[in-house]
Amino acid sequence: MSIAAVGVDGCPDGWIAVWRDDSGDLDAAVFASFAAIAERFADATIAVDMPIGLPARIGRGGRGPETLVRPLLGARQSSVFSIPSRAAVLAEDAVCDDIEAWYDRHRRASAVARATSDPPRAISIQAFAIFPKIRELDALLRDRPDLRPLVIESHPEVAFWRLNAERPMAMPKKVKGRVHEPGMAERCHLLGIYGVPEPFLRQRPPRGAAADDLLDATVMLLIAERRTRGEARPFPEPPLIDAEGLPIAIWT
Repeated sequence: MSIAAVGVDGCPDGWIAVWRDDSGDLDAAVFASFAAIAERFADATIAVDMPIGLPARIGRGGRGPETLVRPLLGARQSSVFSIPSRAAVLAEDAVCDDIEAWYDRHRRASAVARATSDPPRAISIQAFAIFPKIRELDALLRDRPDLRPLVIESHPEVAFWRLNAERPMAMPKKVKGRVHEPGMAERCHLLGIYGVPEPFLRQRPPRGAAADDLLDATVMLLIAERRTRGEARPFPEPPLIDAEGLPIAIWT
């Protein structure tokens, strides 16, 4: 079975991937590592909701892509986290069971972030929480240059903006860390217009993922399919390139 496009989102047990099988039906599964996804879907275009490319220094508002897409999203722009410099991302291991030690690591990494940004900026708690997955993906793409043309960064709210005739979604997907049903329904309806059956999105997600993870991986699939058709566009265009040769762009 040859899969042309895959959508991926981080989830509690690793990464959730969504793809179409030979009959065109959607399927989903959780993988323990991104490398396992790259192996399972060799030669597929993979759109992932995770930052790719880490500049040595950061300007106002984060990397270039964040500053470009945030104004497009209206009330949803807070969903786009500012990602700090490579040195800050690599400064501390964010995997830690002791909450006090975790916050200590966050403070030390924030000190590095301030020293490598202008104006000086600390790291948001939300961004620090995804550092382990940023580091995992970054290490894989640095070790595997052959994957760089195939794996693209996207962002769910920017993807929904693109699919919604370049209008931001009216309602949030989450409120106070919990799934917001009206926002989920709004996004499910939009994906339905693009041929995603609502029962697929409303099913119990694969073990190790949540309902919003399945939703986000599905919209990532649509961006990956846009890329295979030559319809996707990056912010910025052309993409920036970091010191390790990795592209820095959010595709939609």
